[in-house]
Amino acid sequence: MKEMNEMKVLVINGSPREKGNSDLLCDEFIRGAEEGGHQVEKIFLRSREIHPCRACYACFRTGSCVQKDDMAEILDKAEAADVLLLASPTYFLTMSGQMKVMIDRLLPKWQGLGGKEAYVIVTGHDGKGGLKRNADDLVMILENLGNRVRQVIWGERVWQKGEVIGTKAMEEAYLAGKRIGE
Repeated sequence: MKEMNEMKVLVINGSPREKGNSDLLCDEFIRGAEEGGHQVEKIFLRSREIHPCRACYACFRTGSCVQKDDMAEILDKAEAADVLLLASPTYFLTMSGQMKVMIDRLLPKWQGLGGKEAYVIVTGHDGKGGLKRNADDLVMILENLGNRVRQVIWGERVWQKGEVIGTKAMEEAYLAGKRIGE
């Protein structure tokens, strides 16, 4: 039986890099969430087969996409989650291509993806000013789905793998995960 405060947390990592800065921040968030008694799953978009949306809108009639790839599983998990975290490095001022393709494919279940606690992780070589558009876009998407974004975690001024280690973003990610449901 589920504990009163136990929540299902889905972390969607849009980085193409394994063990990159976004990934490390996700892991800190997960560590905090698991210590807080929550059930966590992390999805690496880089290892999933997700085709771009065809804009055929068949999903409006059927509630599911005509394409047979990994997105149906991701949608089911997102719909069942109590908490969503979207993480993306910043490329040319915005989210990774992997994240954008996944977001476009939320269409079949968009009405069932609201009412959740949500978080955003953005990383990149710039300061907050250069990461802001990415963060704003991800926050707006989550809010338009009907979620409450509790925090943006800024992995700023990091580029090479591991540069985020020892930054305040690592502690912020851990504490955000630890405070889920408060």
